[in-house]
Amino acid sequence: MTFTRIIFQTNREFADILTAELAEMGFDTFEETDKGLDAYILTERYSGHAISEMVNRYSALASIEYKIETIEKENWNEEWEKNYDPIAVDSRCRVRATFHEPDDSYTYEIVITPKMSFGTGHHATTQGMLELQLDGDFNGKSVLDVGSGTGILAIMASKLGASYIEATDIDQWCVENGLENFLLNGLQNINYHKGAINKLSLNKTNYDVVIANINKNVLLEEMSYYAQLLKKGGELYLSGFYEEDIEDIKNSTDSYNLYLEKSVIKDNWTALKFSKY
Repeated sequence: MTFTRIIFQTNREFADILTAELAEMGFDTFEETDKGLDAYILTERYSGHAISEMVNRYSALASIEYKIETIEKENWNEEWEKNYDPIAVDSRCRVRATFHEPDDSYTYEIVITPKMSFGTGHHATTQGMLELQLDGDFNGKSVLDVGSGTGILAIMASKLGASYIEATDIDQWCVENGLENFLLNGLQNINYHKGAINKLSLNKTNYDVVIANINKNVLLEEMSYYAQLLKKGGELYLSGFYEEDIEDIKNSTDSYNLYLEKSVIKDNWTALKFSKY
């Protein structure tokens, strides 16, 4: 298994537009740099034609230069340890790697092995979701985390008192890394399923809380499944889209009696919390 990294050189203001475009193509991981943006995707999902078309489309608006690199799976950890720093959600939660020292000044600390950076906590969507979770009520709740990646949001749910958790992802490496991270945080009872939500046989038919931090198109395609899996009175946490996409998301959730309760916006990325009536 290999990953493709594209190193973009462009102005910082344009990096957000690039991130949104690349997320729609299936890029999962982004790192802002002094010169622009680095974006990562599984090589098997990479399309050079799509990148060329995007760059040409925006050539009149911004100067964009890029180069492409391939990273072998076995080199992934080394790549990310070079620049991986802990992240904090105000003074309540800290996400760190195994090679960082603990900090007991935070109420909650999540420990991960950054073998791949899908959901390391650095992206604004993950931070927005963590903030919503910290303000929510998970005590004794059953939780489904769709597109769990490294498992950070599932781990947060457990630390907040959730009594039952299941997680899903379409990538086997995510499942393996997520299970490792669950054990690092002392969690042995989280069921992690590989596959798309519309094809999986889950252990329960409905949940008190459903979490999905993916991207706008997938969320819209899968909204009916989230609503079906959510108990009446349950809560749906969504992220992976921009502030200007809120109306499209709401138009979809309105069809399933999902009422918007709270939003968090960071760097134009949005996390939303809905309740089902």
